[in-house]
Amino acid sequence: MHAVILAGGKGVRLRPYTTALPKPLVPIGEQHAILEIVMRQLSAAGFTSCTLAIGHLGHIIRAYVGDGAQWGLRVDYTTEDSPLGTMGPLLTMLDRLPGHFLAMNGDILTDLDFGDVLRTHEKAGAPLTIATYARRVHIDFGVLTTDADRVVGFAEKPSMDYRVSMGVYGVSRDALSRYTPGLPLGFDELVLDLLAAETPPHAYEFDGYWLDIGRPDDYDRANAEFDARRGMLIKGA
Repeated sequence: MHAVILAGGKGVRLRPYTTALPKPLVPIGEQHAILEIVMRQLSAAGFTSCTLAIGHLGHIIRAYVGDGAQWGLRVDYTTEDSPLGTMGPLLTMLDRLPGHFLAMNGDILTDLDFGDVLRTHEKAGAPLTIATYARRVHIDFGVLTTDADRVVGFAEKPSMDYRVSMGVYGVSRDALSRYTPGLPLGFDELVLDLLAAETPPHAYEFDGYWLDIGRPDDYDRANAEFDARRGMLIKGA
């Protein structure tokens, strides 16, 4: 099984941490980089090889990860010279990827079974599988429902539940073959194109532990909770 880790972003929301460090290498629990945790999890889930799509401060990631042997993985690299969006980096390496592979952001902390995502994707026969997570959004205002110039409904500081993308995807290589390598391709554009073509993505619903380390609130929470969740996130730790 092969995984592509998207690790080329600048991590603007985590500044000043990411001024000197690429976002996937910010420390979690004062001991592990988030990318190290992801690599350990991929190896434990049965992955044998991985491609790192690097850009901003990518030389630091390359020096840290090396060939991946310390985690039992074979690691190679592709460099993003200009921003290509979430899915654009995959186009530049498409000829060396297997028919089905995992693609994921390099800044998420989760106990998701990455191997099961890829196996489920292959069984579903969908062009794309999106790991989804339930998030609740609290609105700090009184929300009005209007019809022309009439107020017809009101809710005081309501909460709304959504399924959001976790930044983990099962991808079929054929789904990307129509796009031009070197041009940007966003996750949103790919999903909308698949919906328009009536070949919808498959949803992999997950309700375990998931934090987006690129968000300052989630990063602070990850550090506060890591010691208690270490054994769940890093098997055998």
